[in-house]
Amino acid sequence: QERCTTPIHGVSCDLLNGLWYPTVVSIGPVLDNSLQCAPDARFSPQLFDLRRLKSLTFYACFPATNPTAIPATNWDKLSGTLETLEFRSNPGLAGAIPASLGRLASLQSLVLVDNNLTGAVPPELGGLAKLRRLVLSGNGLSGPVPATLGNNNRLDEPLLIVDMSKNSLTGSLPPSLGGLKGLLKMDLSNNRLDGRIPPELAGLESLTLLDLRNNSLTGGLPEFVLGMPALQDLLLSSNPLLGGTLMPHGWEKMASLASLDLSNVGLAGAIPESMAAMPRLRFLALDHNRLSGAVPAKLAALPSIGAMYLNGNNLTGVLEFSARFYRRMGSRFASWDNPGLCAAETAGGAPTGVAVCKDAHDPPRVGVRDRVDGAGGKPEASSSLPTSSSPFGLSGRKVAGLWCLAMVMVL
Repeated sequence: QERCTTPIHGVSCDLLNGLWYPTVVSIGPVLDNSLQCAPDARFSPQLFDLRRLKSLTFYACFPATNPTAIPATNWDKLSGTLETLEFRSNPGLAGAIPASLGRLASLQSLVLVDNNLTGAVPPELGGLAKLRRLVLSGNGLSGPVPATLGNNNRLDEPLLIVDMSKNSLTGSLPPSLGGLKGLLKMDLSNNRLDGRIPPELAGLESLTLLDLRNNSLTGGLPEFVLGMPALQDLLLSSNPLLGGTLMPHGWEKMASLASLDLSNVGLAGAIPESMAAMPRLRFLALDHNRLSGAVPAKLAALPSIGAMYLNGNNLTGVLEFSARFYRRMGSRFASWDNPGLCAAETAGGAPTGVAVCKDAHDPPRVGVRDRVDGAGGKPEASSSLPTSSSPFGLSGRKVAGLWCLAMVMVL
């Protein structure tokens, strides 16, 4: 029945018009007092009779041995009240995301994480005017990123988080995403996206995280990122066709940037000295590219730097960093596999895989015997968008590979 009578684990009730009604239902081992799932759990039509329901969560309810689809109908019965809908860690939750979820007019948070959902992302989700968090990561979704998501651009209730990582999405990024003026985090990593990064994304003036790693993007590093002062994490690694060069000027505008991961993106040209002007940069990865020329000595003076990876390029000349810098960084500094690079003799030693210069004017080439295969391997920089923190998953952000820095510096 719709009204609350006796207490039930996993069900919270609110007093409305003198009567108690269920407003929060959590099914699965979400909390100690949550409702437990039956081994052969199925969706009951009575679920949609809870007309005052605000939050509905299914966690680890549908194992792979119990394949189940999200109901395609009846969601309109909850359109006036349901604000949060979550399906997390359900390997048996299969099939498509129903387009009818786009009728949940009150929905603020849609989290469908680590399930077995397939098919396209319904363009109807772009009609959810109150949506603030959209997390669809860890499924088998395919097709394009819906251009309609750019419609969620209300200034009073903006879309804050878009996470469609770890799927099989294809096509190019829709320019309409640049209309999401209030967006804080965009994670489309680990998909099959291609094409250029659209210049319209320059309109994401509130963005703190842009994670597009492990795709097939092209067109070079967009210069407009230098005009995004709120950006804290720019993660584009493993887009080997991206190409281009590092902008020679303007890095000082990125006063908030803490993590810059541009490894394995096909970069060529020099490392600009102006990259040393980012006061909050903690993680810099430029490894496995085609960068050439000298390593700017000023990079060692980055006030917050805790990890720097320059290995696997064509850098040449003398590393002018100090022995103190090498000691402080340890394995979090890598510059091996740059055959024309050597370390200044005044440094009192050289980092792993780099020879000490015998003659600063004619640095020797480093042979294979001087390199250390796999030594000090770089931890992959990654984003982690929370899926159940409050409010709307905005509290908490990590960059994997930076956890070790917490031991030596205040984050």
